[in-house]
Amino acid sequence: MATTYDAFRDLDRVASAFFDTRRGPRRMPMDLYRDGDHYVLTADLPGIDPGSVDIDVDGQLLTIRAERTLSTGEGVKWITREREAASFLRQLNLGQGIDTERISARYDNGVLNVQIPVSEKAKPRKIAVEQADASAREVTPVES
Repeated sequence: MATTYDAFRDLDRVASAFFDTRRGPRRMPMDLYRDGDHYVLTADLPGIDPGSVDIDVDGQLLTIRAERTLSTGEGVKWITREREAASFLRQLNLGQGIDTERISARYDNGVLNVQIPVSEKAKPRKIAVEQADASAREVTPVES
């Protein structure tokens, strides 16, 4: 699937980030791709305490939450403070064909990596074609 550059979408994203005064959860940038019999989700979460990352599955809804807290020591005089404490939230509808029991996650160097396996039922498989027995194809004449 090819992606196209959309200057208006990027301008909207930059303006939203610049003028964003809300304190609610922020979205985390992520990539999602299929690699063989599983999907791989990677999300950028710089400065996040790994203990604050919470991932849960409710039916087919995958939810990722994380918190970034900033420590302040006593007597500290800030010269500049551009980094903010924030909460992050991302939800994905997994759809059918996912083995939700075997989803796993790892956080390393500010990147969350979630492995989402495809269920056995959803994996491509070959269907064997049996050859009919020649004797089973004989037609018996019907008497009237």
